[in-house]
Amino acid sequence: MSFRTFQAGGVAAAIAIALAAMPACARELRSVGISVGSLGNPYFVALVEGASQAAHKINPDVRVNAVSSEYDLGKQFTEMDNFIAAGVDLILVAADDPKAIAPAIKRAQAAGIAVVAVDVEAEGADATVETDNTKAGEIACAYLGDKMGAGNVVIQWAGPLSGSIARVKGCEKALGAHAGIKVLSDDQNGNCTREGGMNIMLDHLQRYRDIKGVYTICEPEALGADLAIRQLKRDGIVIASTDGSPDAVSALKGDTDLIATSSQDPRQEGRIGVEEGYGLMNGKPPEHRILMLPPQLVTRDNAAQYKGW
Repeated sequence: MSFRTFQAGGVAAAIAIALAAMPACARELRSVGISVGSLGNPYFVALVEGASQAAHKINPDVRVNAVSSEYDLGKQFTEMDNFIAAGVDLILVAADDPKAIAPAIKRAQAAGIAVVAVDVEAEGADATVETDNTKAGEIACAYLGDKMGAGNVVIQWAGPLSGSIARVKGCEKALGAHAGIKVLSDDQNGNCTREGGMNIMLDHLQRYRDIKGVYTICEPEALGADLAIRQLKRDGIVIASTDGSPDAVSALKGDTDLIATSSQDPRQEGRIGVEEGYGLMNGKPPEHRILMLPPQLVTRDNAAQYKGW
């Protein structure tokens, strides 16, 4: 499978050309099913909004049904089967497990439904639209490492998702450039929630007496970690994360321990996912099955200028 990192403008231009080339008898987009990890996460809310806007641009009467798996693979299987039974034309899925989701994707494709993976990879999907997650982890932790100089770091992830794994990999690569930095933990799953991030951080703060830095693969965990640090009144700890959400930007501008995040563009992911899916429905497969969107580093210094999602 080939892949290439695209600038957002280049992707949009390429898709616009492809959509303009659709035959007059193009298959109608009547319904779209979207399954994401949690609609309590602002990131996925924005992704669904972007997808819905793109779908309604194609067909103002399209039905868009977005559901939340709550990171339960069994529930996501049921959601996928419900989409199939409802006869949707297109499915966007943020897979809870990139490999285990494969049978559900095959069932959808056998029913003539195009499947596009968004945010994270999913085995067998017709196309994937995601952030360059390795780069996202790398630029956030390069900044974290530079600000720390030396000391102990803990990393929170969100389970065996491709994006989660890639961000941790990129982070550890960046931190590895600092001889004085040691990663104490990198395998605790906060499920991308504030509660998860807070509970893991409370445990880490009680287990390790000397923590100087934290990287979380998503911002709900980062904000939870910040709450834990304040609850235990620990000083001298800085946090970096990934997403670029409005809550994180507010945290960067306020009195918190968050110093940087590598932003994504969930609305763009949702828009491109629908546009690529519509092309697939009409015999126009993407030039590259994996589209990677570049992240942007947002810090306390440039948060005021950042145009987020």
